[in-house]
Formats: sequence, structure tokens, C-alpha cells
Amino acid sequence: MKNILIALSLLFCSSVVLADSETILPENLQSLDTANISLGSVNAKVVDVESGVTLFAKNPETVAPIASISKLMTAMVVLDAELPLDEMVTITEEDVDTWKNTYSRMRIGAVLPRSELLLLALMSSENRAALALGRSYPGGMSAFVNAMNDKARALNMRDSRFVEPSGLSMENVSTASDLVRMVSAASRYKLIRDYTTTPSHLIKLGETENEMEYRNTNLLVRQGEWGIRLSKTGFINEAGRCLVMLADVGERPVAIVLLDSYGRRTPIGDANRIKQWMVTGKSAPVAGAALKYEQEKNSGVFQTAAMDDDTQS
Repeated sequence: MKNILIALSLLFCSSVVLADSETILPENLQSLDTANISLGSVNAKVVDVESGVTLFAKNPETVAPIASISKLMTAMVVLDAELPLDEMVTITEEDVDTWKNTYSRMRIGAVLPRSELLLLALMSSENRAALALGRSYPGGMSAFVNAMNDKARALNMRDSRFVEPSGLSMENVSTASDLVRMVSAASRYKLIRDYTTTPSHLIKLGETENEMEYRNTNLLVRQGEWGIRLSKTGFINEAGRCLVMLADVGERPVAIVLLDSYGRRTPIGDANRIKQWMVTGKSAPVAGAALKYEQEKNSGVFQTAAMDDDTQS
């Protein structure tokens, strides 16, 4: 019975809009008690952007795979290079995923402007789009990866490393603390803010093909009930479910990093628990399956396996 109640509270937390119309003052932040919030994500960090104060942290310096959160770095490198966004890029065999053999609706031979590849990589986590962005960079993929790591060093992301632009490789690693820095940096790019908060986009991949709808991978963006300024999700088996956001809570911009959680709903539930805690001082409990996953990962006994489906992005 207890597990049923906890599961229901997770569902409630992932779908109900929490009232946050009142402004949260700095003194309210100082009174927040971390004993009154529990998250299912194994690694997490929540920072009040204006003050720089860390409101909550759990294993913030643990180095872990970050999956498609990597695409925020990919986007910054592309935009820093000032490559023409209207230049047409052809999807080739080189853009096929050889790490996870993931499915893509983007066929070989499709030709899209660089801007649309950037949108699909950020909004719907399209892996072929991200790989094409890296491949079409001046100097090719190796130069692009070097630029990713140079950018990480410039942002003082000391525990981060990138080996490719999509996040499909488990060797793309970072920490919750480093990702707060990356989220803050990425939020300075208007195009990244706009693209990561686009709910959906229709695209035509060829002259004779029908339009296809690509949707944002973050349910909270699609629902439109949060004041989200920037968002990115990620998932591979080795990384678990991941979510980073810059969002307004009580009229305050907050950076939220959630890494390695069980099931598609856990990061969404954790984000809503953070919002509820900031507004009311308390949060809903975490579902039993998510808690068990966290305990097993922290103890080192968890065996990597698919956690909802085999879609990795």
C-alpha cells in the first residue's frame, strides 16, 4: 500500500502545476531546509542564479556519463564558430549511430540547413543532426571534439570530457557542478534558449516527402506550465535519465541539474519536487523504484539495463 501511495505521489508531482505566483525573496531561500526534500536522481545540483547560492546538492562532484546533455556543448561550439546557419548539410552514412544503433527518422541523403540541424539536435535530441554538425565543422569531427573540450576548459569544467557531439558515447562525462556552469554559459545564446524551449517543429526532409513532426523531449516544455528558459534531456543506459534546465521559480532563475535517474518520469518528478520545495518548503516523496535504483547505483551493485525502452538520445 505504501508503494502505491508513493507511486501516486510521483505521478501527481510530474503532472500537476504548482502555484508559484508569489516572488521568492533571498531570505526565503536561506530558510529552505534540505531535510525536507528528497530526489530520485543519483547526482543533482540546484543553484539560485542571481545569488550563486547552491540550494541543494547530491553527489555534485561525481563524474558520470551525461548522454545528450552533451548537445548543449555541441550547440555552443557550432555557434562560436559563426558557421553560416543557412548552409545546407547532407546527412551521410558517417552520421549513423555506431555506439547504440539507435533509430532515426532522418534518412541518409536528407539535406537540411545547419540551423534546422541545430534545432532538431537541441529540441528533439536528434543524434544524426548532432553528428552531422560535428562532421561538417571546419577540420572535421576531430577538430570539433577538440573545440568541445577547449570550450569546457574555458568554462572551468574541470571534470568534463567529450569524445563526440551526440552524447551516445558513455565517454562523454561531466559532473552536476560542471553542468551548472555549462547551463549558465549556454543560456547566453539566444538561439539555444529558443531552440531548447520549442515545443515541436514540422520538418520536410525531401521534396516528395510529407512533413514530420519532431517534439521536444522535455515534457515540461511541451506542457508549457513552467517558465523554462533553457532545457535539455538525455538518456543512455550508462547515464540513466538526465535533465538540465534554467527555469524561473517564484520569479527567480534557477539552474537545475538532474543526472542518472530511473524511468522517464523521475527527472520530471524531481524537477517538480524542487519547485514545490522552493515554494512551500516541502516536497512530495520519491517513488520506491526510483529510490531502489538510486540506492543500488550508490552502492555499486546496479547492473546496467534498459529502464523504460531502448530509445537512447
